[in-house]
Amino acid sequence: MFAVIKSGIQQYKVAPGEVIKVEKIDGKPGDSIKIDNVLMVNNGKDIQIGKPELEGAYVTGEIVEQGRGKKIIILKHKRRKNHRKKRGHRQYFTSLKITEINNSIKS
Repeated sequence: MFAVIKSGIQQYKVAPGEVIKVEKIDGKPGDSIKIDNVLMVNNGKDIQIGKPELEGAYVTGEIVEQGRGKKIIILKHKRRKNHRKKRGHRQYFTSLKITEINNSIKS
């Protein structure tokens, strides 16, 4: 069984027991999170696709860690002008362990 969820501006294919990194979600490690933006659910023999989201379906997960990613260097340069800008960025993330996929669809 797996589902496709939307968190932030990205979509993720998730299954129970997986650990994924998503954009920062407020909470502490150990907190439970409910994600209602479920786009598709596949339980092995039946596929349900939302238009754009499935009503009544949700995915629950547990926050494993809050952190920051690796540093990305941004370098801007203009030729022959002696103009250079060097900046760095570290994106915040939340690690989620998927615990349950519930696809009880309201008719």
